[in-house]
Amino acid sequence: MARNTGPVWRISRRLNFSVLETGEELAKRAYIPGQHGSATKRIKLSNYGLQHAEKQKIRHMYGLNEKQFYNTYIKASKMKGVTGTNLLVLLESRLDNLVYRMGFARTRRGARQLVNHGHILVNGKKCDIPSAWIKPGSTIEVKEASRNNASIADALEANVSFKDYVNVDKDARKGTFVRLPERKELNPEVNELLVVEYYNR
Repeated sequence: MARNTGPVWRISRRLNFSVLETGEELAKRAYIPGQHGSATKRIKLSNYGLQHAEKQKIRHMYGLNEKQFYNTYIKASKMKGVTGTNLLVLLESRLDNLVYRMGFARTRRGARQLVNHGHILVNGKKCDIPSAWIKPGSTIEVKEASRNNASIADALEANVSFKDYVNVDKDARKGTFVRLPERKELNPEVNELLVVEYYNR
C-alpha cells in the first residue's frame, strides 16, 4: 500500500487523533469525516481494532507506508530494550522527522519535500533520502543556496520551541541531533504497546 497523499485532516478525524500533533484538525469538527459524520456515533472497537488504529495513528503521524513501517518495527524488535519505545526512537531518528523537529518545515510532509529536493545537508554532505536514519551527534543544515527559502524562514518563525534532543541555530539554518529522545519527550497520546501486540498477534 502506497503512502497516503490525501487530506491529513480527514485522516485525523477518522482516527480521532491529531496526525499533525497540533490538535487543529479536531478543533472544529471532532466527528468522523463524511456526509453523515456529525450524526454518526463512533463504533466501539474490538481489541484488534484498537491495535490496528494505534498502528495507523503512528504510521500516518510519521508518514510511512505499510512496508516501511513494518520494516522499522522489525528493526526495533531486534534492538536491546523495549520494542515499542525503540520503534518510536527509530521513527524520530529519520532525517525527514529531524528536519521537521528542527523547524525547517511546518509539517513532516514539507520536511520530506525539502529533503527530496536536495535542500538538506547531513554532516556537510547532501542527503536526499527522507528515511535515512541519523546518528546522534550529526549536524543537519539547509544548504547555502536554499537558506533564503521563504517557506523555511516562515517555518522557523512559526516554531517557538524545540525538543531537548535537538539544538538549532535559526540564523545559520543549522541544527544538531544531540541525543536519542526519551519516551517521555514523545507524543503521550500514542500507545506503542498496542502496535507490538498487533504484530505479535
